[in-house]
Amino acid sequence: QVHLMESGGGSVQAGGSLRLSCKASGDSASKMWMTWFRQVPGQEREGVAAISGGATITYYSDSAKGRFTISRDKATNTVYLQMTSLKPEDTAVYSCAAGDLTNWSQSSVLGGDGYVYWGQGTQVTVSS
Repeated sequence: QVHLMESGGGSVQAGGSLRLSCKASGDSASKMWMTWFRQVPGQEREGVAAISGGATITYYSDSAKGRFTISRDKATNTVYLQMTSLKPEDTAVYSCAAGDLTNWSQSSVLGGDGYVYWGQGTQVTVSS
């Protein structure tokens, strides 16, 4: 079994930075894609950033590209999302997910299907 636990959410002002962490328990997660999703009530869940098991491939949504950076620490099975230049529209519940994906295209990886393990989510609020 793989368990994921997010942390690092909070409230920041527009233009600020925040780093989210997703720690995975279970060695099997080290070979899985790990992806950050976010969701606002009433809106569809959006894939924000993803990183392959070997950390050789990363994907970003259009809104995240240039502002967010995803990385993973193999030693601790932790995936990070470094967010900079935050905007009010970044406000959402951010969740991490892990999955052994067969389709590695950006649309598939960020689409949300195929993820078996999900964290509970952490709230990010950006004020103007």
